[in-house]
Amino acid sequence: MLAKADLDSGLFVRARAVVLVEGVSDQLALEALAVRRGRNLAAERVSVVPMGGATNIGTFLNRFGPQGLDVRLAGLCDAGEAGDFQRALERAGLGSNLSRADMEGLGFYVCVADLEDELIRSLGAAAVEKVIDAQGDLESFRTFQKQPAWRGRTNEEQLRRFLGTTAGRKIQSGALLVDALDLSQVPRPLDGVLAHV
Repeated sequence: MLAKADLDSGLFVRARAVVLVEGVSDQLALEALAVRRGRNLAAERVSVVPMGGATNIGTFLNRFGPQGLDVRLAGLCDAGEAGDFQRALERAGLGSNLSRADMEGLGFYVCVADLEDELIRSLGAAAVEKVIDAQGDLESFRTFQKQPAWRGRTNEEQLRRFLGTTAGRKIQSGALLVDALDLSQVPRPLDGVLAHV
């Protein structure tokens, strides 16, 4: 997450638009998708900003929203954090009684479960396993699948949990999963956020 000093340093004063995301894995995935879509976010003055968790959105909306730098905003969150985003958008004066459609109209998209779930469903389990194998983690995944708590789960559920089991794996995997996507199968929330900015 960015420290208050980073927010106050003028680092984002030149930004035309800011995409607020929960963490670094989301940031890297969106930046990878932008590259695949032929966009240069730096040249466009679009910053993808990891907030260190959805509960920090109020601070970031105050900094970049109508009461702050007043740049074009967009955002991406997990389904479990949609309420945090909705309430913060309302407190920032960006609407009231916001529905999911209203939030999307503002450029804020909600993943069905989370980013990894979206990517696993778009790619399919076999393609995700290829990405894991290329990272040298397939043997670890097979060991994980044998754990009693995960034996009866679907391959997709196992993959989603596995991606979050080791520090850094989620961060490392996000962009690699995006790189493996067929561009006609990009999850709607990811394309929606980038299209807004």
